Amino acid sequence: MSWRRRLVRLRLFPDCAGEGCFPAGGSGIGLEMGPLALALLFWAALSAARAVVYFREQFMDGVKWQDRWMNSQYKSDYGKFRLTAGKFYGDAVRDKGLQTSENSKFYAISSRFKPFSNKGKSLVIQYTVKHEQKIDCGGGYIKIFSSNLDQKNMSGDSQYYIMFGPDICGSETKKVHVILNYKSKPHPMKKRIRCKVDGFTHLYTLILRPDQTYEVKIDNEIIESGNLEDDWNFLPPRKINDPTAKKPKDWDDVPQIDDPNDVKPEDWDEPEYILDTSAEKPEDWDNATNGEWQPPMIKNPLYRGEWKPRKIDNPNYKGVWPCPQIENPNYSPDFNIYSYENISIIGLDLWQVSSGTIFDNFLITDDEQYAEDFGDDTWGETKVMDELFTTPPHPAHSGPFLQVKGLE
Repeated sequence: MSWRRRLVRLRLFPDCAGEGCFPAGGSGIGLEMGPLALALLFWAALSAARAVVYFREQFMDGVKWQDRWMNSQYKSDYGKFRLTAGKFYGDAVRDKGLQTSENSKFYAISSRFKPFSNKGKSLVIQYTVKHEQKIDCGGGYIKIFSSNLDQKNMSGDSQYYIMFGPDICGSETKKVHVILNYKSKPHPMKKRIRCKVDGFTHLYTLILRPDQTYEVKIDNEIIESGNLEDDWNFLPPRKINDPTAKKPKDWDDVPQIDDPNDVKPEDWDEPEYILDTSAEKPEDWDNATNGEWQPPMIKNPLYRGEWKPRKIDNPNYKGVWPCPQIENPNYSPDFNIYSYENISIIGLDLWQVSSGTIFDNFLITDDEQYAEDFGDDTWGETKVMDELFTTPPHPAHSGPFLQVKGLE
């Protein structure tokens, strides 16, 4: 547990300084900070000083959020957002966020900030999502746009730079989208990342770096990482099969062959259809009108189809022929896949069957450590309250305890 989280627990139980005052599994620190804690505070302050924060939204100034966020007018029946901390929270003000409020609705809202380019710098996008309604089908993702977006007409057809976050629908779709725009085309990630599906607050973080690497974090833990070129189909493959290469004539790539010792049974051949000997000529049958009566044909129960010898392993099988690879003449490296110009708008453009999702603690920065610390200071404190909702208190703590069922 980080020192920040321990301080949070201390604030939750101000009369306690020892470990016995905290819920089971928790821990605390004394009111007096030691050298390590002071060093961590100094280091955190230094990290915050060098970070560039392009956008941060925590909705802690009441109705003023409406001056910063614009509802799309592309459709007349978009769902409405409201500002709330939800059914349970750690702090009535700090935990307020934008909540979807109407079932079976599309939602479209966005906020603009000063344009910037992430060329030569890391790009960190982070926010929290709480599906306290135990969402059955709906999006919890965000989109990042260029400054050219017409916010009043933002829709699902609006071109975006990045789409990131959880998407849930039924038992099949429970994934984290990481869709990156490259040369005006959206490219979904090839890897599959499972999202959180409970009713608690979770922190989602996407990091794009100038060295073309990336990380996806959930609750400040790395869930997936790798190289942009490897995990998206942005570019043609580096190598291709040599079109001039030919498979050797004696290369046997048939894994199984007919058993030469297998013999067709003598009684195998039977016609597929036979006359129905049980059929009787209708009494009103007129040969002059209908022609000579013939009994109908029926499926022969003894018919077994075309005989084929059984298969055996091919003793000469060499496997799939490995065609020699050559450099792809159409491949050209691009060392700027990660970068975008005029990043200027963050938006929520999604559909929800059951409303109630809360979006909060939006952050766009160039500093990974600052984002992690910001996550600890926001989601980290909320998570402590989540733990308190589901963890029985320590016997030494006699204060009130509330347990919310149905959120596990």
